[in-house]
Amino acid sequence: MKAMLSRAPGGPETLELTDLPTPAPDPDQILVRIRAAGVNYPDTLIIRDRYQFRPPRPFAPGGEFAGEVAALGKDVSGFAVGDRVLGLGIWGGFATHICVKARDLVKIPDAMPFDEAACFLLTYATSHHALKDCAALKKGETLLILGAAGGVGAAAIELGVAAGARVIAAVSSADKAAFCRDLGAHDTLIYPRELDRDGQKALSAQFKQHAPDGVDVVYDAVGGDYAEPAIRALAWEGRFLVVGFPAGIPKMPLNLALLKGARIIGVFWGEAVARDPERHERNMAELFTLHQAGRIKPRISVSLPLQEAGKALTLLENREVMGKIVLIAP
Repeated sequence: MKAMLSRAPGGPETLELTDLPTPAPDPDQILVRIRAAGVNYPDTLIIRDRYQFRPPRPFAPGGEFAGEVAALGKDVSGFAVGDRVLGLGIWGGFATHICVKARDLVKIPDAMPFDEAACFLLTYATSHHALKDCAALKKGETLLILGAAGGVGAAAIELGVAAGARVIAAVSSADKAAFCRDLGAHDTLIYPRELDRDGQKALSAQFKQHAPDGVDVVYDAVGGDYAEPAIRALAWEGRFLVVGFPAGIPKMPLNLALLKGARIIGVFWGEAVARDPERHERNMAELFTLHQAGRIKPRISVSLPLQEAGKALTLLENREVMGKIVLIAP
């Protein structure tokens, strides 16, 4: 097997393509022949030892993948060699093979391409959990998405539209705004790449111009100085979803939550799955139904071979990507 290994903490340029023995699955594991791997922001953190999990080195980053069942552990049931599956872990996906527990795999429809499947679980499941389980988004409500052209943001646009909400997509460039409109966003706005205090006030006013009655739900996949202007734009009893913070961990004046009767809700999808796997199964069934109906579809803007994983992570870090990046295994 081949894998892009992290041997020491560092940036994307430190990953090395390495030949390794193909592992055999433990009794409760499945060996998956990976065909495609999704690239996500946590992958940029874990190789620098900045993620909440620090696997022993050497390791391959990559928590999202799709492929075929190649071998079964002796205690595994419910799967067969050749089954098409997608999986989610914490690391190991930037490789041609991986051993995972059966509970971490989901069978995918025959009509779903591997590249779409590899970009499906983390973004759509995170956004579906955020909007449905955490925010209880309702038809007719207004949804403001920060970082709307990224992977989870793009998924949130489609799911917000499918839920009957009015979707405002906030992005950093005109090209990204056009991308979001193509996804179905009802309105778009462009924010600056850096904000000072005056810029924060101006951005809050801009949000309010697009939603004079206030925003019911903020989906914040950016963080940093962008969070406060968004919470200031909330309507009474609005919900602020903390999804990610590539721009930094925000400092939030909590008096704003009090004045608006608002809720600030952390979206920790992985832990939610572990605590309520039955709800996760229901959510996945709903997502596959929406995909089959053509209402959601991963937007893959960059497809690269496995050996260019470093380039993929650099594009992601520099926020040069609209939608998803996928790595294709040889």
